[in-house]
Amino acid sequence: MKRDPPAPSPITATVDFAADGAQHGVLRLPWSRNDSAWGAVMIPLAVIGRGAGPTVLFTGASHGDEYEGPIALFDLARTLDPATMTGRAIILPALNYPAFRAGTRTSPIDGGNLNRGFPGDPRGGPTAQIADYVTRHLLPLADIVLDIHSGGRTLDFLPYAAVHALADEAQQRRAMEAAAAFGAPWSMMMRELDAGGMLDTTAEALGKVFVTTELGGGGTARAETVAIARRGVRNLLRHAGILAGPPPARPARWLAMPSAECFHIAEDEGLVEPCVMPGETVREGEILARIHPLARTGRAPLVQRAAMDGILVARHVPGLTQPGDCLAVIACAVAPGEASNRAATRPARDRKTPPRTNRGESKA
Repeated sequence: MKRDPPAPSPITATVDFAADGAQHGVLRLPWSRNDSAWGAVMIPLAVIGRGAGPTVLFTGASHGDEYEGPIALFDLARTLDPATMTGRAIILPALNYPAFRAGTRTSPIDGGNLNRGFPGDPRGGPTAQIADYVTRHLLPLADIVLDIHSGGRTLDFLPYAAVHALADEAQQRRAMEAAAAFGAPWSMMMRELDAGGMLDTTAEALGKVFVTTELGGGGTARAETVAIARRGVRNLLRHAGILAGPPPARPARWLAMPSAECFHIAEDEGLVEPCVMPGETVREGEILARIHPLARTGRAPLVQRAAMDGILVARHVPGLTQPGDCLAVIACAVAPGEASNRAATRPARDRKTPPRTNRGESKA
């Protein structure tokens, strides 16, 4: 059966992606609303480059409450000099612009989670239309894609650059080299709880070198994590050969998430008492957090235990939690050559240690 061609994107760019120099414009997304019948969402965009060479696509604020990406990318767009470049940078500091302006993870327009909406739909709502434009019009231009994330308002991460285990070994190697070149304190072979609809998997399926990050969180930015992002975007341009000179040499420290046991999920509501912070080493069975009951005094807290040995790489930030919230994430330190092997799926092993959660424990 012959399929109809996809509908054209309603989004238009005010820049020429093929032109040399520094261009600052927008992606114009029509949005008819109560206060503007023929209005539009204006997503900031910069295209900066010179001559023939590779292209790096930079995106930030796919989730609107993550700020290291927008800070670093607005700064890069302002300061990058095309005269020093061989190739091109396409910079979208706040890809989910409605969510970024609202300071929310998802879009206030349609409730869409942009990083669960790929490859998108030109006939869908604004979030689906943004995803579709990136998929059909920007990813084909890119050799390397960097999507900068942090933990938003609900998670706080040990800062790392991340890639995923891929079937294509050459693509895997190029992604790991790019992640190491970014120069975060750690590099991660990352496992996703819900990989469907992500920019990550869409770019990887197109054969692109894809790198993402988790740089702090808590609904704010820190001087340390902003500095990592600022250095990292220029390191990646050097790694691609767009800027002259190699990125600064530093030993790559790799982490891997070998199974779903890395994720520790709350089973009850309550007041969170963190017992371990990101960057600290933990042992299987160690208490990660206590969840204190809210309704009555005299009840013992629910105890969240580590399901494996490793390093705590993320923790829940808000003081209260509810069932289903991610409380903590653990990863394992590995040699670079072992990272992809350790990320391979393995079944949860039978454990003889206490379960992850139990009541009445008071000592860490």
